Amino acid sequence: MTERGFTPFPDRYSLARMTPALSVTHSILGQPWRWRGLEADQRDAGFEPDDLVTQLLLARGVPREAIEQHRTPTIRGFMPDPSIFRDMEVAAERLAAAVLAGEPVTIFGDYDVDGATSAALLIRLLRGLGLDPQAYIPDRLMEGYGPSGEALVKIARSGATLIVTVDCGAQAFEALDMVADEKVDVIIVDHHKCAAQLPKAFALVNPNRLDEDEGAAHGHLAAVGVAFLLGAALLRTLRARGWFADKAEPKLIELLDLVALGTVADVAQLKGLNRAFVAQGLKVMAKGGNVGLSALTRAAGLIKAPTCTDLGFALGPRINAGGRVGKADLGVRLLTTDDEAEAEAIATELNRLNEERRAIEMLVTEAAEALLAGQGNRAVALVAGDGWHPGVIGIVASRLKEKTGRPAIVIAIDADGTGKGSGRSIPGVDLGAAVLAAKDMGLLVAGGGHAMAAGLTIEAGKIDALADFLDQRLAADVARSRDDRALLLDAVLSAGGVAPALIDALEAGGPYGAGWPAPRVAAGPVRIIKCDVVGNGHVRAVVAGEDGRSIKTIAFRQADSALGLALLGAGPHRRLWLAGRAKLDTWNGARQAELHIDDAAWAD
Repeated sequence: MTERGFTPFPDRYSLARMTPALSVTHSILGQPWRWRGLEADQRDAGFEPDDLVTQLLLARGVPREAIEQHRTPTIRGFMPDPSIFRDMEVAAERLAAAVLAGEPVTIFGDYDVDGATSAALLIRLLRGLGLDPQAYIPDRLMEGYGPSGEALVKIARSGATLIVTVDCGAQAFEALDMVADEKVDVIIVDHHKCAAQLPKAFALVNPNRLDEDEGAAHGHLAAVGVAFLLGAALLRTLRARGWFADKAEPKLIELLDLVALGTVADVAQLKGLNRAFVAQGLKVMAKGGNVGLSALTRAAGLIKAPTCTDLGFALGPRINAGGRVGKADLGVRLLTTDDEAEAEAIATELNRLNEERRAIEMLVTEAAEALLAGQGNRAVALVAGDGWHPGVIGIVASRLKEKTGRPAIVIAIDADGTGKGSGRSIPGVDLGAAVLAAKDMGLLVAGGGHAMAAGLTIEAGKIDALADFLDQRLAADVARSRDDRALLLDAVLSAGGVAPALIDALEAGGPYGAGWPAPRVAAGPVRIIKCDVVGNGHVRAVVAGEDGRSIKTIAFRQADSALGLALLGAGPHRRLWLAGRAKLDTWNGARQAELHIDDAAWAD
């Protein structure tokens, strides 16, 4: 690594003015550091040099001519005409007919956050249109993922004339065949990968249909985003029929809090319309109009309006806990109730279940990591265990992916020898397509998903064959993704530059999440003044820069890693560059900046 001198500007944070010749080719974690998106000499062309938000937008791939549209993402600025999606008008017409006739409607949702928010959105919208829709959420352990034929037939025979599946159904061939003779129509609203052949539904709205044209540009939408577009199409259809001539039209925009939560929790890419959904949805959530979400916010210990990070790490996991280790319908019940006492009771129960989920997750993670340690360097980290709780395998797969830098699949095998698996992928590796291909090869009983996540059902005797198949299919993609990996930087500054004003400026380019990464800065050179291990293996340090200013830093879960050991052993005589996320610590009302360390490199 080499460095040349530069002058930090703690009060003005233009990236162009904070661009030293910082070259890190091999950090402590063994990765190069590079600028995100733009080269340094391109960063101040065509706009005011101190416009940090513009720099952040350009570095995330926004064309110069679209800067203003992305600077403040609005629904109006990104909303497509819903009719560009195949079957959207058919679905909207059928739902409108149900509203006009007062038909009994059931919303069939998945048991995760995307499914719960999608179901809650349509239930709340249909209630506002005079219907009393019912919710059906399958039990993860007893019924598994997606609509079963038995469940659809039961719903039809209970009197429903229209079923809308949300966040599931794209692969429900057998289930749709079983219910075909019943007097019920089924609309599928999904976003998971589709096969060339589609199940026999009245309508199937999914931007990831293989025959999609314009709608395919929105393949990154979560199911709740697709449900929102269906809601818009439904209101437009009813408006055209004069339905609102003598009654108030429901305000679909008030349901954006649900769209934001489902989008973030499902790790959908925060680009285009999704970013607008989350930006505006957070504003709706801050008003506290949804009684259930407000109760959950309190149960999670949040003392201010939720942020994008809170959706993914505080609220989402608690709603998921109902489907993972408790009652599958708790999430939908919470998000659709207007009774404050009921909301408090459900939120408290979800909070308790989340603690139970954490304990189970820790045990399965330890067992999975032990199995993984005995495997070779496969392209996909695939482990299976007897009796593992299927409600936590998706989270464990995420842990393994983070630890190994490879796609990971975790399979829980039940007493009958059937494995339920959940997988998480890395950028550039389409795990959902690989799982569908494995299903087509006869390796799976069922399977599907999208690029970054997938689920499957498999006979235990075929697990080794599946691992071999995935290695052969994905090895080149995984190798390419790992070779291309680098730590991407948005700014380089002195330790004193990590200040609240900088963080405020960086946050203006948000919301950040999947596909729209939070800014990362490099700070230094610094010397470590104090360093110790706290909590569950976190390395905490106070560092001082050459400008004499000090900042607090922390490296989460790094005590036993090369990074953690380097920080603990550096002492005050060695200089380092630190790379990470600048965050605000607001404990006791103070606003102090700190750095969450992702990597480090020796400065001398």
